[in-house]
Amino acid sequence: MGFTALVEEYRGGTLENVHYGAVAVVDETGKVIHKAGDENFVTFLRSAAKPFQAIPAMKRNVPGIYGLTGREAALFAASHRGEAFHIEALESMYRKIGITEDMLHCCAAYPLNEDAKAARHRAREPKRRIFHNCSGKHAGLIALSKHMGWDERTYYEASHPVQREIIETAAYFAEVPAESIPGGIDGCGLPIYALPLHKIAFSYLKLACPDRIGDTATREAASAIARLMNENPQMIADTKFVCSALLADENLVAKGGAKGVYGIGLRKERLGISLKVSDGAEHVWPCIIASILERLGYGNRETIERLYALAPNTIANDGGTEVGERRAVFAWA
Repeated sequence: MGFTALVEEYRGGTLENVHYGAVAVVDETGKVIHKAGDENFVTFLRSAAKPFQAIPAMKRNVPGIYGLTGREAALFAASHRGEAFHIEALESMYRKIGITEDMLHCCAAYPLNEDAKAARHRAREPKRRIFHNCSGKHAGLIALSKHMGWDERTYYEASHPVQREIIETAAYFAEVPAESIPGGIDGCGLPIYALPLHKIAFSYLKLACPDRIGDTATREAASAIARLMNENPQMIADTKFVCSALLADENLVAKGGAKGVYGIGLRKERLGISLKVSDGAEHVWPCIIASILERLGYGNRETIERLYALAPNTIANDGGTEVGERRAVFAWA
């Protein structure tokens, strides 16, 4: 499958686990300049697609039409983890758009943030659709459908205009024919698409450097959603997650997805990065991404340290005693 060892984990000096995967780094023309493993490996973007899924709504100025704040509109591209401030912003957004929670196609869930989840359990609250990490994205698509006069109840169907526009957007960013893109159904029930890793990296390069986008409306929409992500990093994930830590750096636009996929665009350096952890592990993202940035000579050490603070390369046992270490072991081809 073209995977290589990305991270090794040791306990007491003995190798205990290996996480395999692939990494691609492209320049502003889409040329692969660094890789580990197969840069052509095709993978579903999952939630790493959210900034691109938000483009159609941003092109129609949906946030402005409904009077949304930046914090609320940023949730169009978020995998929020259900903290109280996320739910407050979502409820405000729903009131402004004029939609109800039962209109969301995503299932009822508890928050992904452990503290937020525990708080809902203590309050004996049931699962809710608004707690689902994709509820902001769904609201954005319903809002766009409402504004365009499209059926608001079937926005999740692949044949719906909003979904057709999303796949055309994905094809435009990746510069591939739309009919060549494999499709599937995401965890939240919406259509999702797959691309080669180097095309994911190229798409994120354009998100970070929208001057590479020829169409004016798409270019302005990409700039707008990326700006909202950087201005509201904690809305995109939560206070203790990789996406928010990276987006606090105004030079980066970044978003991860389920099953270990991640995309990053670097503005000043004009680079795109993508990675896939083959076993879907997310706890090794900080180790891999920090190592990539270090190897690229990235100048903002504070960003790299934030990643290591989230998931130190030292491995501790349940009592907090250091018992092992984690190492990024991939080499550029």
